[in-house]
Amino acid sequence: MFYELAASSWGPEEVEAMQRVIASGQFTMGAEVAAFEREFAAYFGMKHGIMVNSGSSANLVGVAALAYKKDRPLQRGDEVIVPAISWATTYHPLQQYGLKLRFVDVELDTLNMDVSKLEQALTPKTRAIVPVSILGNPAGLDVIRAFADAHGLYVLEDNCESMDAELGGKKTGTFGDLNTFSFFFSHHISTMEGGMILADDLELAHLCRSMRAHGWTRDLPPDTPLYERRSSDHFEAYRFILPGYNVRPLELEAAVGRQQLKKLPAMTAARRKNLKLFQELFAGDERFIIQRENGTSSSFSFTIILNPARNPDREKVFAALKGADIGFRIITGGCFLRHDVLKHYDYDTVGPIENAYLAHDLGFFVGNHPHDLTAQITRLREVLDTTCR
Repeated sequence: MFYELAASSWGPEEVEAMQRVIASGQFTMGAEVAAFEREFAAYFGMKHGIMVNSGSSANLVGVAALAYKKDRPLQRGDEVIVPAISWATTYHPLQQYGLKLRFVDVELDTLNMDVSKLEQALTPKTRAIVPVSILGNPAGLDVIRAFADAHGLYVLEDNCESMDAELGGKKTGTFGDLNTFSFFFSHHISTMEGGMILADDLELAHLCRSMRAHGWTRDLPPDTPLYERRSSDHFEAYRFILPGYNVRPLELEAAVGRQQLKKLPAMTAARRKNLKLFQELFAGDERFIIQRENGTSSSFSFTIILNPARNPDREKVFAALKGADIGFRIITGGCFLRHDVLKHYDYDTVGPIENAYLAHDLGFFVGNHPHDLTAQITRLREVLDTTCR
């Protein structure tokens, strides 16, 4: 395809890392995972990293950890404030732990949660906020963090789409009590499958570490606050203290992640260079609504919403993109309120949901990759300029 949605960012370094693991014969979670956790946490200035098998599992384990805190755990029936646009597994763990979701509309230009509606979303049952920075563009995380602190709310920051973005000189994925990342093929770094949870709080980090692997104690240090160790090592090696999962990552994935992390600053710089060209070609054109940067985007992709005031024909645009061999897809997961699975949820909405529906009905995104896309972005502009007259 002339302009792919996603492209590999691997080189010989990643292949060599995998060969090193294969030669070692150690494939299950071990030294490579531990090293990647330390290096990843250090990159973001956080104390604890817990690697899992996907960003979706990172969200699941994060919600589980908040549900098993010693003090003020999340409980069934508690309410959580969420944006109307995100990926499905932002929401599913909340539903699976019996939480009620309160959907807030997004800003049409940033595609992130409209933080002006936080006060309206707050009720006596509100216990947490799950902010999501959409496609590399930082959400109003500073406002959300201050609001949460003022009202005693947890923040589970879903940063799966926005690794290496920054807001006020602080990296996204560091504003939450727990912060989640994804290493899927198309994301900012790729380990095939994989994800990470970052935390500063020791109890939450140890809860995540136990929940990741069966809810057992084997991966916890002797001085953990979660339980008191007994004398029998025979029993302690297989002692279960939480109703956990098996979402452990592989050594192969971690070894690749360590190489990808070294490349991340350069790859982010390349994405931002492509973003600058995209902005130069599309900004100010009333036919198209593109994302307004809040802070500094790490530019996962380029979003375009056809201006509803011009009565656009999106199917005509899609046909033109297909004809030009340009890949495109729905913005993230679209407006989640449009999906069939919602029938299984306890939820309500905070005021009217308008912008998320517009983005769902008139929006799409094309890819951004960590290499030069001048020819592809220029062709995209030519196709849309011709089609949207």
